Amino acid sequence: MQVKVLFFAGLRERLGKADVALELPGTATVLEVWQQATGGETLPANVLVSINQVYAELSASVADGDEVAFFPPVTGG
Repeated sequence: MQVKVLFFAGLRERLGKADVALELPGTATVLEVWQQATGGETLPANVLVSINQVYAELSASVADGDEVAFFPPVTGG
């Protein structure tokens, strides 16, 4: 299964990459996608996740062709 992974804002800077294409065997959760895409980096607290531009939980399953995005919480004022 192929998944496109996007990193935004501080995550992109911290990891040194904006996106990565993953080839995963079988099924995977969002957390497993994070682990594969980052080489096992610790997931920072409060990171938001989306699958195909819809908010998702870390336990959500991903499917072939999905776009998974990780981004820090948005604040404003």
